[in-house]
Amino acid sequence: MKQSEIEKLSLEDLKDKLQEQQKQLSDLKMNHAVSPLENPLQIKIARKTVARLLTAISAKENEIIA
Repeated sequence: MKQSEIEKLSLEDLKDKLQEQQKQLSDLKMNHAVSPLENPLQIKIARKTVARLLTAISAKENEIIA
């Protein structure tokens, strides 16, 4: 998910996407622990997406407070 796509989402949508991405990340980690993934870079990409979502959520919440 690109940063430009993330910026367009509302706070509720961001939280939904965050849950979805965190579940995907945990599934990838579990699958990789059982048997190696064909493309282990998927874990790195998912982790960065989670971080982007968390950053966007924090920024939106700070906008609301300020």
